[in-house]
Amino acid sequence: MFNLEFYSPWFFLLFLSFLPLIFRDVSKKKRKGIVVPSTKNMDGNSGIQAVLFLLKISKYLILSCLIIAMARPRTFTISQDQDETKGIDIMLTVDVSLSMLATDFEPDRLTVLQKIAVDFVNKRPNDRIGLVTYKLEAFPKMPLTFDHDALINEIKNINQREMEDGTAVGEGLAVAVKHLRQSKAKSKIVILMTDGVSNIQNVIPPLLAAELAKSNNIKVYCIGIGTEGYALMPVGVDEFGYIFNEMPVTIDEGTLREIAQVTGGKYYRATSGDKLEQVYNEINQLEKSEINSSKTYNYEEHFRFFLWIALGILLFDAFLRWVLYKFLN
Repeated sequence: MFNLEFYSPWFFLLFLSFLPLIFRDVSKKKRKGIVVPSTKNMDGNSGIQAVLFLLKISKYLILSCLIIAMARPRTFTISQDQDETKGIDIMLTVDVSLSMLATDFEPDRLTVLQKIAVDFVNKRPNDRIGLVTYKLEAFPKMPLTFDHDALINEIKNINQREMEDGTAVGEGLAVAVKHLRQSKAKSKIVILMTDGVSNIQNVIPPLLAAELAKSNNIKVYCIGIGTEGYALMPVGVDEFGYIFNEMPVTIDEGTLREIAQVTGGKYYRATSGDKLEQVYNEINQLEKSEINSSKTYNYEEHFRFFLWIALGILLFDAFLRWVLYKFLN
């Protein structure tokens, strides 16, 4: 957003000097002054009258442009500079397996999570936040960034179908750790979300990924998503879309608790959209950022524009005075 200001606005007081000029122009009293060609007996010449009128106002336009130029109009933009060593770096690590489309949350788990994650990001303007999604494998959707608008766009556009189905919790955590390990922030955390049990072989086990997080001073908050008992979940796809069936909700809470304990984080169980929102609010309170961002003002001067206008009017005045007036006369 551009803002306009004048560096030396007191120059606008020079507009008061126009008052005697205007008074002189409207006064009918004869005064001594610079001798100009007489327009006597030319009152009927409309061209001459138009030229005289333009000559009368041109001096006001020239002076106005010069005064505005001296006041130094300029636009500026404001950018915020954050110190990366004093904030908190956060990686959101989201399970996007097929079961995240279960309808025990309205309208489904993934949609509710996206909305609450966006609200969480909006509440942390001074922190770098990134995004990892995982199913059969993990995929870094957004590195740590202060560009929260871009991050929110990625969160809103999480595509559940972009990877083969599965739940590789350890892989998702390991990729998040990889993005945080070089961080110089005072605090580094992972918010790990899943609604199931890690069921992929030949990938990094969840507890090994937790040890990697611990060795890099990364705290992991684990969130188990899903109601108690049974939920309507997609179990397949046909020509009309997903096929839903009542299935038991199974979350490996033991492993998630151990990951949180090993890394100094905390485990939460979110059995509804409201509960998930409460979890995010609690994490937001626990991980307070004390960084105060500084503002940088970027200025662009525009006085030259008005000087060029004044020069153009001055040349036009000379043309009227020394060429057109003599031609009409």
